[in-house]
Amino acid sequence: MTDAGLETWLLFDRGIELPAFAAYPLAATDEGKKVLTEYYGYYMDIAARAGAAVELAAPTWRANPDWAATLGHDRETLARFIGDAVGVVDGLRGRWDGEGAFLVGGAVGPRGDGYTIDVAMSQDEAANYHAFQVDCFATTPVDVVTAMTICYVDEAVGIVRAAQRAGLPVVISFTVETDGRLPSGMTIGDAIEATDDATGAYATHYMLNCAHPSHFDHALERGAAWASRIGALRANASTLSHAELDEAEELDAGDPDDLAARYADLRTLLPSLHVVGGCCGTDHRHVEKIAARFCADRSA
Repeated sequence: MTDAGLETWLLFDRGIELPAFAAYPLAATDEGKKVLTEYYGYYMDIAARAGAAVELAAPTWRANPDWAATLGHDRETLARFIGDAVGVVDGLRGRWDGEGAFLVGGAVGPRGDGYTIDVAMSQDEAANYHAFQVDCFATTPVDVVTAMTICYVDEAVGIVRAAQRAGLPVVISFTVETDGRLPSGMTIGDAIEATDDATGAYATHYMLNCAHPSHFDHALERGAAWASRIGALRANASTLSHAELDEAEELDAGDPDDLAARYADLRTLLPSLHVVGGCCGTDHRHVEKIAARFCADRSA
C-alpha cells in the first residue's frame, strides 16, 4: 500500500494553504509535522490491517529548485527542507508494526506544471536538473525515488539517470489525459518502451498517476510486454480532466467503491500491479476501500 492525494487532502480537508501546491515546507514546523504525521498514519494503519508492506512518499513533489525559488528558497534552504520532509516519514518507521516492509519514498515532481509541458528539457538537461533533489535523497534514509506526474519521456529518462548515478532505485509514473495519452501525445506503451530503451530498463517499475482509470484503461494492451512493467497505480477519484481539476473550487472525491472496483478490474490488464494508493481527490477512505477489495479477492 501507499498513500493518496496529500496536497488535495491538506487543502480541502484541513484548510491548509499551499503556495505553489508545495507541501514540503510543512515538515519544518511542529504543526506541519503533526498534520503530516496524521496523514501518513492513516495509510500505515490500512497497510498493517491488510498485512501489506507500505511505501510512504515524503512530501517533496514540489521540492525542486525552480518551484522552491518561487517560494523564496535557495538550494541550501531547499536541501534542509528535503531532509526535514524525509525525516517525517522515516520517523514513523519506529511505529510500524505491520507484517511487510516499511519503505520511505522520495517524491519527485516535474520541473514544470505537472499537467502540461511548459518547461521542455533534453534528457541530459533533465538529469542535471533533477540531480539536485535526487542527490539530496541519497544523503537521507530514502529507499526509492518515486517520480510522479511526468508528462514526457525526456524528463523521465533524466530522472532515471539521476537516480542511477546516485545509486537509488527509481519508479517513474506518467500521467495521461482523458484520451489515455501523455500530455506529450505519446502512448503509455511507447513512453515506457522509450524510457527503458534509453536507460537500460533501470527503473524498478512504472506507475500511472493523477488520472481516473476510465482515462487509461482503454489504452492498456492485454499481454503487452510494456504493460507488465506497470507495477503501481495512484489514480484520481474524479473523472474530471486535468484542465477541469485546475479550475475546480470544490473537491471532487468521486466514488470510493467504484474506484476500488476499477482497480481490481485493472489487474487483468496489469499483471505486475502490486503497489496501490491514490492521487488527487483521494484520501484514506478511498485507499481503505481499495485495500479491502484486494484483500477480499486474495482470500477468495
